[in-house]
Amino acid sequence: MQDASTKVSTHDSAEDPRNAAVLIHVDGKLYPREEAKVSVYDSGFMMGDGIWEGLRLYEGHVAFLADHLDRLYEAAKAIDLDIGMTPAALEAVLYDTLAANGMTDGVHIRLMVTRGKKKNPFQDPRLSVYGPTIVIIPEYKVASEATVERGLSLFTVHVHRQTPDSQDPKLNSHSKLNCILALIQALKAGGDEALMLDPHGFVNTCNSTNFFIVRKGEVWTSSGDHCMNGITRRKVIEACRGAGIPVFERNYSLVDTYGADEAFVTGTFGAQTPVVSIDGRTIGDGRPGPMFRRIRGLYKDLVVRDRAAAAERAAARG
Repeated sequence: MQDASTKVSTHDSAEDPRNAAVLIHVDGKLYPREEAKVSVYDSGFMMGDGIWEGLRLYEGHVAFLADHLDRLYEAAKAIDLDIGMTPAALEAVLYDTLAANGMTDGVHIRLMVTRGKKKNPFQDPRLSVYGPTIVIIPEYKVASEATVERGLSLFTVHVHRQTPDSQDPKLNSHSKLNCILALIQALKAGGDEALMLDPHGFVNTCNSTNFFIVRKGEVWTSSGDHCMNGITRRKVIEACRGAGIPVFERNYSLVDTYGADEAFVTGTFGAQTPVVSIDGRTIGDGRPGPMFRRIRGLYKDLVVRDRAAAAERAAARG
């Protein structure tokens, strides 16, 4: 079993002293980090009743922001939550928060929307009578290159992904206890993160990232039926198709996974992070592989193109 000090995570980053002075947006106002608070009656705190997005700021541009806002507003509609402003207005608030902090690059943003403060501490959504709570937390955080070079060790857990008729895993909700329990089991077993199966026993996703394998030049990921509809996952699939790399969304087993040439995970913060072992089996030669490095480069190209397209749209608006 790994010592706790040797464990790594897709969210590893160096401590940045600038984060002590960041201003956090809470319901239309900016607060110093230590003063940014929500009520103990808030729906998100009390019931996990809320939705969120993780975002990355690259060279003054929030990558794939339109995709993230589409997902946020779709989730809000699904849980019957009124965000109270248009996507364009929320985008303006987001960039205003970044400007107030003087942030232009190397920033991770947590955008959270809950059903708001409740009148009484019960589940009924009609008790949330004060409107939504909107929080924007920007922090200077850059994914650790040491973690990328070392890679992750995964452990397959008994906590499976949920079915859409219980809690749809496509919802990026504040209710993440099943994923937390999965990660706890993986950590206790000596892994860095948890590999989760779907209700039918097929390999599905990790506790906080989407999962891919590479076999004989082909890139495989799950069917998508039981995993978070990750923006980075979608962009990796798009990048592969654009580069002529065979990529498949399909059901596959742990046997397929153990025999893979490469494996990696995707998420907004770390983009792509290699996986070097699963359940004690070395994946490939135990190092980041050539397909991983190629896809990482293709993804960076997509970020650059997205930034250029956003600049063109802004110029067209005058």
